[in-house]
Amino acid sequence: MNAFFTALSFLTRIPVPLRSQPGSWSRSVRYYPAVGLVIGGMLAGFDLVAAAWFPPWVRGVLLLGLWVWLTGGLHLDGWMDTADGFGSYRPRERTLEIMKDSRVGAMGVIAAILLLLLKASALASTPGPLWIPLLAAPVIGRWALLPAIRFCPYLTQDGIGKGLREGLTPVSMAAATLFTLLVTVGSAGIRGLWFLVIPLVLVLLLGRAARKRLGGWTGDMYGALVEATEAGVLLLWLLLTEVWL
Repeated sequence: MNAFFTALSFLTRIPVPLRSQPGSWSRSVRYYPAVGLVIGGMLAGFDLVAAAWFPPWVRGVLLLGLWVWLTGGLHLDGWMDTADGFGSYRPRERTLEIMKDSRVGAMGVIAAILLLLLKASALASTPGPLWIPLLAAPVIGRWALLPAIRFCPYLTQDGIGKGLREGLTPVSMAAATLFTLLVTVGSAGIRGLWFLVIPLVLVLLLGRAARKRLGGWTGDMYGALVEATEAGVLLLWLLLTEVWL
């Protein structure tokens, strides 16, 4: 279980009984979707209470606040840094410097505000119970990292992506994908399979942009991928429940 606890410790603020063991970091990536289920379960549980006390918009903002707190803003930080870097339209080296800078620029702030408003409004506008998108979005958002790590080149040898590809074997990736499918179909039904289109399209688009602009992925881009996937799942579920059905 140490590899799972490593993933939980890295991706959330949840305290875990973590011990240092060889290979735990590289093996932890296969448990990313399981960590997403932990996050989604906590959000769904909180929503059961919030739904009885607050109107939709307040409920959506509270859920989003808990969501960001549980992850420590890890992926949101990557989203902002990616927006700053790619929004600068500077040469490669300067773009990387901007993304590594601890300060947040105007593009990052704007991107964060728009993303948070989009998520909150999607949560507030979705009719019926929210437990389905609250479970599915964190799971699929973290599953999206698997194809990005497995098939896309990582830019540096000493970033957070170091060693993760080695721990993501075809068997472990298939198991994590099956787990994600079971959670998705179990919660949203067969139409939940549409959710998986979102991360695959985003991996292709971000991968193309990363190769063209930087020559490979960075840790910030992984965070941006998670955030974009979660927002996409929330929007797609809103369309499935309110517009298409």
